[in-house]
Amino acid sequence: MGMRILLRIPSAAIRGYDANVPNKTIYVSDGDLPLYQRAQELAGGNLSAAIVAALRRYVEFNEGRHEGYDEIVVRVGPGKGRKVRFVGILLGEWATSTQNRFDTFRVYKSRTGKYVLYVERSADYAMVNEDGKPAGWRGYLGIGTVSYGASPGGSTIEVIATLEELRERIPSQLYDMVASTAQQPVVEDLDV
Repeated sequence: MGMRILLRIPSAAIRGYDANVPNKTIYVSDGDLPLYQRAQELAGGNLSAAIVAALRRYVEFNEGRHEGYDEIVVRVGPGKGRKVRFVGILLGEWATSTQNRFDTFRVYKSRTGKYVLYVERSADYAMVNEDGKPAGWRGYLGIGTVSYGASPGGSTIEVIATLEELRERIPSQLYDMVASTAQQPVVEDLDV
């Protein structure tokens, strides 16, 4: 025997779940009952709020997919950082390197038309001799007195409103790539 869930959906004219509102009934199979009970616990006892939040995310994700966008999940912060998720499409990627570090820039366009700049930085290594100058090849071979140090890598994410604001935050080559593709439609329907 399944469980029956009665949802109260507020109407636009009356705000709040205690008002006289239309009801929707959802039938839950016995096998899915633990999932629903856990969702209700996580939602502080308000299963309707959990269902609405899940439906909102489901609709946003699938509308984005139909429009040609993907779900993007990146890690942000020092080291492995935390996961950040958004819906967008990759417009361009560029990598730069120095003697000690490697940086990767990725620019996405979100469904709302904003630009998402994601920058990954590798760990930054340094080797210096006893005079505090870069040790160079001698450091790699362990010749002389050499000190080594490193700072952890990490990544950042920034939401930028316009192409013009983006220009000053990324390498010029990447900006040229992004500017040439930013105004193209994500999906073009051909009448063939």
